[in-house]
Amino acid sequence: MSFVEDETSDSGVDSRSRLESYVFSCELSSEVPFYTFQADEDDDVEHFLELRTICLGDGAKEENNVVEVTAMNHQGKKISVPVANLNISCLPMISLGEFELMAPVTLRLKSGSGPVTVSGLHLVATENEESEISDDEDDDVSEEEMPPVKPAKKKQI
Repeated sequence: MSFVEDETSDSGVDSRSRLESYVFSCELSSEVPFYTFQADEDDDVEHFLELRTICLGDGAKEENNVVEVTAMNHQGKKISVPVANLNISCLPMISLGEFELMAPVTLRLKSGSGPVTVSGLHLVATENEESEISDDEDDDVSEEEMPPVKPAKKKQI
């Protein structure tokens, strides 16, 4: 799944970026208590993790399972935040909506033995070269295809 978005920068100049999305899923348990989502170092590409759901899997025990996310805050400092406290008898799943984080992101099963499945989308934003998408594509409708504009008829009283 991918689509092209128009963006306007602070300078008011229009630029084009392509946003591709891929399904993301990882399972946390006592055997594998953390997962780190990392991205390739590339100047023209930004990677985001959009968390959607966190749910307990088969074999989960009657205990609290706390999932914690570690990512960068707006000041560039790492911050850890618990995002889910799941229990098989009262809250086996939680929906996070579109909880979007920029890579790198670490998901950790802070307490409990799981299994806990974290799912969402891996978003990849790339800036397209001007040669890839030209402004002429926006003007696909030629004047010949447009019907002529006729003045409105006035009602006589």
